[in-house]
Amino acid sequence: MPRTNLDTVRRPIEQANGLPNAHYIDADVFNEEKHAVLFAGWSGLAVGADVPDVGDAVPFTFLGMPLLLVRDKQNQVRVFQNTCRHRGMILVDAPRKIEGAIRCPYHSWCYSTEGKLVSTPHVGGPGHNTHAGIERALLGLIEIRSHVWMDVVWINVSGKAEDFEIANADLMARWAEFDKPLHHGGADSRFQLSINCNWKLAVENYCESYHLPWVHPGLNSYSRLEDHYHIEKKETYSGQGTWVYRQLTGENDTRFPDFEGLSDTWDTAAEYITAFPNVLMGVHRDHTFAIILVPEGPEKTVENIHLYYASDDTDAHLRAQNTAQWKEVFQEDVFVVEGMQRGRHGAHFDGGRFSPAMDGPTHLFHDWVAAQMNRHRTSDIAAE
Repeated sequence: MPRTNLDTVRRPIEQANGLPNAHYIDADVFNEEKHAVLFAGWSGLAVGADVPDVGDAVPFTFLGMPLLLVRDKQNQVRVFQNTCRHRGMILVDAPRKIEGAIRCPYHSWCYSTEGKLVSTPHVGGPGHNTHAGIERALLGLIEIRSHVWMDVVWINVSGKAEDFEIANADLMARWAEFDKPLHHGGADSRFQLSINCNWKLAVENYCESYHLPWVHPGLNSYSRLEDHYHIEKKETYSGQGTWVYRQLTGENDTRFPDFEGLSDTWDTAAEYITAFPNVLMGVHRDHTFAIILVPEGPEKTVENIHLYYASDDTDAHLRAQNTAQWKEVFQEDVFVVEGMQRGRHGAHFDGGRFSPAMDGPTHLFHDWVAAQMNRHRTSDIAAE
């Protein structure tokens, strides 16, 4: 497979070009990025609120890989390959409650919610449920390395990344004030957008505030372009913040309760950061959100959006109003990211240029993707 040239991407912002077109439209490059960028690091898969109770199990497909999100009997969130160790059958094909064990529908091999193989009926012949050649202790479900932070379930498919707390230490310290119980708003606080673009374009658009006056005129009417600042941490995250966050108010001046123990900074500030590679997050004095980007091909992405509050007792009307407000903002971005996607089919487009003053967070993301690709290619060459 011919490899894209990323030399110009890694230049200083004044001289850099963006990622080449192939990184948005080519199936082979999409597959290369899957391993180099998304499987190699800590990617977002789901949220803990997807499995709120012990025994809850939800199947997911992440870049073609069948996964199973489970809350085990110790109340720990785990991620397994959703594949029986016997003949490779999918174990769970729809969300369900695991009352006893995870049972394969093919030959009834059973696994505990901790992934242990606990039953192998007739494996040694009719009426014989054991066999010397089948060591149950070695045939538990394949567990995918995972970590839960801000209720996002992060996975490292390769198993080779630094521990989550090390890889994301700076971001965890930056938002330590929000590292406390978060209460998912429930059914009225989650929604999904399916967009016809490469997942990276959603990241790039989210990272910067440059587009606010033209794409989000309502938001820009009170949180103006000049009220924003850049957030840049090389190799880890980038985004933007605002100094003029305005709380949503309902009837009789009702508002969401603030998170306890916040510093004065958050009285008016809010921040919006992409934790590389695929989780878009926002924090405010009275709510947070997480957007998990699920790439479904070079030109298709699903955004799963979840909103959280400081208390599980919040006004339902106000929650619905908040969800509708954010949905409107995120939908305003759809024509932009889909337009950029169509633009990437321009054969002579060279990846574009960056405004040194306004595009720092986006350039940082491009540089990080290019660095991950180069590392992956170097390791491939070393393995040959």
